[in-house]
Amino acid sequence: MEEKIRLLIQPVIEENGYKLDSIVFEKENNTNFLRVIIDKQGFVTVDDCVTVCNLINPILDKEDPIEENYILDVCSKEKGSDKDE
Repeated sequence: MEEKIRLLIQPVIEENGYKLDSIVFEKENNTNFLRVIIDKQGFVTVDDCVTVCNLINPILDKEDPIEENYILDVCSKEKGSDKDE
């Protein structure tokens, strides 16, 4: 399923200057989450996540690749630890 979703959304994400890092569909406390993890040069901001969400949500609504209800969660790739030394 993740690969099918990647094929649907990766082009529009990359056309807008972001990198699609990974896609995870998982259940937490009886709630399904579709997590789309993005990255870009520099820091990913909350506004970036909102932008990507607004870009991919219409595609996912139209193509409807997931039969179950879910929450779309666009977030940034976790960077390494904050240790500089």
